[in-house]
Amino acid sequence: MSEPIIFYDIPGKHPKYKGWSPNTWKTRYALAFKGLPFKTEWVEYPDIESVSKELGVNPTGTKKDGSPLYTLPLIYDPNTKTTVVDSLEIARYLDKAYPDAPALFPKNTRTLQTAFLAAIGAIVMGPLFTTIILATCNNLNPRSAEYFRSTREDLFGKKLEEHVPEGGEGTKRWKETQEAFNKLASWLDANEGSGAFVMGETISYADIDIASRLIWTKIVLGEDSNEWGRFKIWNDGRWDQFLKSLEKYEVLS
Repeated sequence: MSEPIIFYDIPGKHPKYKGWSPNTWKTRYALAFKGLPFKTEWVEYPDIESVSKELGVNPTGTKKDGSPLYTLPLIYDPNTKTTVVDSLEIARYLDKAYPDAPALFPKNTRTLQTAFLAAIGAIVMGPLFTTIILATCNNLNPRSAEYFRSTREDLFGKKLEEHVPEGGEGTKRWKETQEAFNKLASWLDANEGSGAFVMGETISYADIDIASRLIWTKIVLGEDSNEWGRFKIWNDGRWDQFLKSLEKYEVLS
């Protein structure tokens, strides 16, 4: 490999972690885990579509009005002249293009990992996203914040502030989030102490998925906030320790 991979990410306002998105962190972790050099191109939310079209990538979904939806992460690999969009597709590409680097999907685990990823999304993403959606918006630069707010409020049909009400309803949302992570912890405990990761002692893409959701939460809430302080000690401090176990892959280039 002679040239760094170009990695397209969305910037935020955090003084240390400019990248914040859980989906783009999946790719950032994956590149670092495989030891592949890369450099980041920062793209504000309103510019994702034009940048994607310029690079010739297909949309990853459809908007509420039926128009194409373009998203990040996105990479361009100058060594193979290949552009790939979507965090899972990028991970699969990296394993195929660079088989001598550590595997994100060790042999014969892709099917099981894919199912596990879907399960994580089903139980964790809903309650977590609604709990920290406003904090996510507040972490963005002005142009991206305006775009994020308008598109999400149009999608969900209510103000971002209504997702995180104060008082009893807000406490209920946090409880639902904690219960989701309790469920995730119970799945990891099925390894019966043989390591902290999904595959026991071996880090895989499933662990990167978990870590990406955790670091997103830490960044947008603020590592010194009361909310993160409570979150990180759930399940006997498991999630803070989980993040620390992947800390060496937090490449911020």
